[in-house]
Amino acid sequence: MSVQTEGTDTAGEPAVRKAGPPAPPRGESRTAKTPAGRRAAAAPYLLLLPALVATVVLLGWPLVKNGILSFQNLNPRQLIQHLTEWNGVDNYKEILSGSDFWSVVGRSVVFTAVNVVLIMVGGTLIGLLLARLGKKMRLLLMVGIVLAWAMPVIAATTVYQWLFAQRFGVVNWVLDKLGWHSMADYNWFSSQFSTFFVIILLIVWQSVPFVAINLYAATTTIPRELYEAAALDGAGAWKSFTSVTLPFLRPFLYATTFLEVIWVFKSFAQIFALNEGGPDHLTETLPIYAYVEGVGNQHFGVGAAISFLTILVLLVITSYYLRMVLKQEEDEL
Repeated sequence: MSVQTEGTDTAGEPAVRKAGPPAPPRGESRTAKTPAGRRAAAAPYLLLLPALVATVVLLGWPLVKNGILSFQNLNPRQLIQHLTEWNGVDNYKEILSGSDFWSVVGRSVVFTAVNVVLIMVGGTLIGLLLARLGKKMRLLLMVGIVLAWAMPVIAATTVYQWLFAQRFGVVNWVLDKLGWHSMADYNWFSSQFSTFFVIILLIVWQSVPFVAINLYAATTTIPRELYEAAALDGAGAWKSFTSVTLPFLRPFLYATTFLEVIWVFKSFAQIFALNEGGPDHLTETLPIYAYVEGVGNQHFGVGAAISFLTILVLLVITSYYLRMVLKQEEDEL
């Protein structure tokens, strides 16, 4: 009687198929189930945890407190007596129904737009100039703009107050010597236009170095071979800029414009230190308006509501640029 087997090996013994461990599902790493794998997967979140905690404590909690105050009638009497008087949305109704708030919003938007355009144009031109200068001249120019950038805001504002002083200002003295004798005792802070001129000049002077240095750093990442290829195709300086330089710098320009909009819109120290939003409140932007109404007039609930609305206006302004930056990042992935 013969016995039939499914298969034998070369020695004539039955072949035994040893079943190994089941293969992990597709897309799942074997190391993810080990303690070391779980620690590696959690490492990025642990590294982000200190920044998240600091953001919540330093920014999130004050924002929540500010939102709570905006629904209260908080004046010196309530502070002294430790009273909490809720008035719902009355603060917001008072602000939004008044003409002053909308005038300040329009002024803030125009002020931000003018500053950002001048900063980006000036910073771009200086950054491209840095890329074309020799080492010695580039170092000299970079030292000068870094010193301007490093100067504290209040110190720089004080210098501009001295430069544009009515009686002993350097600007009036130079204009008088050049033949504009009517400018010898001109008060630069007596009108809205001239005050804004000084403020814009100060903010642009402080902001251009950031844009210029970062743009110069971005130009160093452009491969030289692309310029050589463009030259072989007969492209001139302008064609090389639009076809080679500008595409590489476009993500930088989007991100920098986004940052400059935020920085200019929330400018406070320069405007307040120069003329406290004067004359006649004509140079008040939203941050100054919130401070004057809240702290200056001691209507803290109204000031909190204005500051909360300021954040909303800033989000609306930056939403377009933020969308472009996020789209650029998605295209690069």
